Amino acid sequence: MPGPYYDDDEDAGLVAKDAAGDNAAALSVSEISAALKRVVEDRFGFVRIRGELSGVKRAASGHLYLSLKDENARIDGIMWRGNAGRLGFNPEDGIEVIVTGKLTTYPGRSNYQVVIDRMEIAGEGALLALLAKTKARLEAEGLFDPARKRRLPFLPRVIGVVTSPTGAVIRDILHRLADRFPVHVLVWPVLVQGQGAAEQVAAAVRGFGALEAGGAIPRPDLVIVARGGGSIEDLWCFNEEVVVRAVADCPIPVISAVGHETDTTLVDFAADLRAPTPTAAAEIAVPVREELIQQLAELALRQRRAVGRPLQLGRERLQARAERLPKPQALFSPHTQRLDQAAERLRRGLVDRTHQARSSFERIGNRLSLPLLSARLDRAQERLAGLVRLHASLDPDAVLQRGYVRVTGADGATLTSRAAAAEEASLLLHFRDGALKVAPGEAPSAPSRSRPAPKAPPPEQGKLL
Repeated sequence: MPGPYYDDDEDAGLVAKDAAGDNAAALSVSEISAALKRVVEDRFGFVRIRGELSGVKRAASGHLYLSLKDENARIDGIMWRGNAGRLGFNPEDGIEVIVTGKLTTYPGRSNYQVVIDRMEIAGEGALLALLAKTKARLEAEGLFDPARKRRLPFLPRVIGVVTSPTGAVIRDILHRLADRFPVHVLVWPVLVQGQGAAEQVAAAVRGFGALEAGGAIPRPDLVIVARGGGSIEDLWCFNEEVVVRAVADCPIPVISAVGHETDTTLVDFAADLRAPTPTAAAEIAVPVREELIQQLAELALRQRRAVGRPLQLGRERLQARAERLPKPQALFSPHTQRLDQAAERLRRGLVDRTHQARSSFERIGNRLSLPLLSARLDRAQERLAGLVRLHASLDPDAVLQRGYVRVTGADGATLTSRAAAAEEASLLLHFRDGALKVAPGEAPSAPSRSRPAPKAPPPEQGKLL
């Protein structure tokens, strides 16, 4: 619509006036901004824009602010919190994307922007570029350092599996574990593809690591993160930073079994070991029970042989030495012969000694006679009578009959001096008719009237014959 006509020769004046025939009233800034907004939104209510992300910033509210650019132009964009939370990847500067949404204006700054409903990476090439960029950044942090890798337990008692509960992967893992070495398996069901899969996988890995040993739920000795094969887009959640960090930080050794042998994700680099397939992960996790039993049997056999070998060698050596020893008959034969000879000499010696004794007795008997024996007996009786008389004369108590006294001490020994008597606590005086006990220096008490023991008559000399 053409605007009103103004005469250049007419003074503009200081106050605005409506020209004759002018039917366009002056618009306010807000009115023209609103009009522009309606025009832009009506004309570009649905657009798809391809460009490189720049200045990506996520606000505390959860809204995502960014710019899309190419070689010649730039346009601002915003993605509200609800749509931003459903993104399948982490937007970063430099990623080429295709966004879907609508154009609108922002009157506050008199510019236009795109309100993004959906954001996708622009092709597999851009996806690989994002993957390489994320890998380089995480690798620089040391998350893929081989020194971080831990040895897997030889025979885990409990295995935790993070995977989909309905796919063929979990059935393959359980079947292989049952065939090789049955163990306790804990399955943490998660999405393995699509919106929210990365967050669920990361939460499952951290959940297994947070279990307490000896708790109601047994803590796994090993964790397997598994998924079947697919395209790079299908496996993308295992390239997400949140999953990679959860696997790298897990206190339990982790086996990555994502995709087929040719598929590679960032989780493979962060895990302690990568398995080419989920079935291979089960084979790596546990040994074959039958093989272990056979190995134990072989070790037990080797142990018995090792223990028995010295005994067998000793037995063989003893047998060889025993065969070189002489026969017992040969060892005892000389001694047996000497014993026989000694026995024979003893027999002859006894016979000869008997003859000699008989001859000696016969010679002595011939010299013996009754008159000779009687004479010898008389002489023996005379010597014995002399000894009896001598004994009577030497008896110390014999003089007591003549008025003498014999003094003895406590031990019964005869005292012969005054000094010896003074040392005794008591003295015993022996009289003809009895004994009297006194103390040194005291007057003797009256003698006891005990009758003296009758003197035994001298023994009658018997006769020898």
